[in-house]
Amino acid sequence: MSNSASNQFTSTAASVSESAAASAAASAASTTGERADLLAALAHARFFLRHTTRDLTDEQAAMRTTASELCLGGLIKHVASVEENWARFIVEGPASMEYSEEVLASWAEEFRLLPGETLAGVLDHYAEVARRTDELISSLPDLDASHPLPEAPWFEPGARWSTRRVVLHMIAETTQHSGHADIIRESLDGAKTMG
Repeated sequence: MSNSASNQFTSTAASVSESAAASAAASAASTTGERADLLAALAHARFFLRHTTRDLTDEQAAMRTTASELCLGGLIKHVASVEENWARFIVEGPASMEYSEEVLASWAEEFRLLPGETLAGVLDHYAEVARRTDELISSLPDLDASHPLPEAPWFEPGARWSTRRVVLHMIAETTQHSGHADIIRESLDGAKTMG
């Protein structure tokens, strides 16, 4: 790696770490231990996903740049929706997650920016979802509280997830889609999250 590339990487990494740390510190201000660690990991994953959309226009955020149907704005919408649904599950249980034909058909629209939607709008919505999720996780009395999972082909029949398991799933989902977003962004204009 050249000296200038190394300096750029170090600068980017420091900026990313500082921003993630600041976000995590704000989320975990009133929490400690495991709960603070979970919130910090979730904030870190969110930061990297949001970072893939830096300096983009609405048109760029709506572009498909790979063989998949995914675009950056759509990934932000999808992850916000998934986090919101799982936060509702923590409070309401399986009744909060409906998998009707209509719901399943509407999922495709989560993965793209629809007419009238903007990148700024979906990022603002994601920030609001994140704020509410963080408040919920910070205020829950017990991370071991659990609900049965709703009936769906991708869940084991009769399985239950604790709040802890749901938060770990949110982190994994966000991190997975952040990787997708990195590939889409690099295909769009060569930009990378790090480096």
